[in-house]
Amino acid sequence: MKKYDIFNKAMRKRILGVAAFCFLYIVLALRPLSTELHLTPEWTEGITKVQGGEAKDAIPFKLGQSMGFFTPEGKIINLVTYPFKASISDSYYASYSANNTSADFFLPSGEKAGTIKEAGFPFFDEDRIYVFLPGGSSFAQYSNSGARQWLYESYCPVTAFSSSEGGTVAGFADGTLVSFTKDGSVDQKFQPGGSNFSIILGAGISKSGNTIACVCGQKQQRFVVAQKNGEHSKIIFHEYLENDSVKQELVKFNSKDNIVYYGYEGGLGVVDLEKMQSYKLPLSGHVVQIQENEEGSLAFILSRYGKKYTITVIEKFNQSVASFSYNANYSFIQVRGNSLFVGRNDKISKLSVSRK
Repeated sequence: MKKYDIFNKAMRKRILGVAAFCFLYIVLALRPLSTELHLTPEWTEGITKVQGGEAKDAIPFKLGQSMGFFTPEGKIINLVTYPFKASISDSYYASYSANNTSADFFLPSGEKAGTIKEAGFPFFDEDRIYVFLPGGSSFAQYSNSGARQWLYESYCPVTAFSSSEGGTVAGFADGTLVSFTKDGSVDQKFQPGGSNFSIILGAGISKSGNTIACVCGQKQQRFVVAQKNGEHSKIIFHEYLENDSVKQELVKFNSKDNIVYYGYEGGLGVVDLEKMQSYKLPLSGHVVQIQENEEGSLAFILSRYGKKYTITVIEKFNQSVASFSYNANYSFIQVRGNSLFVGRNDKISKLSVSRK
């Protein structure tokens, strides 16, 4: 009897073990599988057919020698062609010639917003208005009516420029990086150095205005992030880049100011400013645009190699989850909510972004 008792106990333990394993397997199997990102085409419209519509939620576009605004539903509400150069943002647009002495600028509806009574090249960034003055070494910021608010003059050409609601940053050919508060006061000014030849090829400023970043130098090119530390600037992160870029590079902070993206020769660099870690995402061509969705969970990268454009979608700041390429003479992307808008030559398409 004792022998059979021992046998029965062993069998019971084995059965209970198998049952527990089966229970765990069923529970784990019932967990939802990871979803995939889907980009679903919604519509495609040509830009030459002006249909009108409300300018409230209008989205800007610039393709070749045409610019204007369209609605999320695909209606072109404003179309302007220009012979030389133009600038456009969510708030304003203007065209200008090579030797203009003043420039009218307009609202998305086409209504005139004001006149900049000064020679130079207008530049709009959201609702901020700048003019790069003749000579290429000075610039000024203007009010929404076209009145000058402040001016910065330098002896050296501007080679990089960016702005945010927190301020402005500019880089120069001699390797100097300068940031400004909203009223135009110089906040930080220094030369990152660290390379054999000094130049700033790309610059960005955080939404708060407290942090700036740049791609700088030739021969041991670096990416540098700095913050104001009392009366001085403190470099809080830097890294050398494997290959030198000779082009202007895009540098952009995310909406939460905890991530900064930058283009480099061969791809996209991503720096997590909370963990002080960097990641490299190899891309085809040169980074020309970076857009985030409203939640900040996805970033859409537009890169160009000749006439080949590639859109790469990344999440968690360093994981590529989707990409597709197409040929075009010119292109742009815009992101609104869960929609990706892609401009290609003379057409604009909407793709809905979802997980299934």
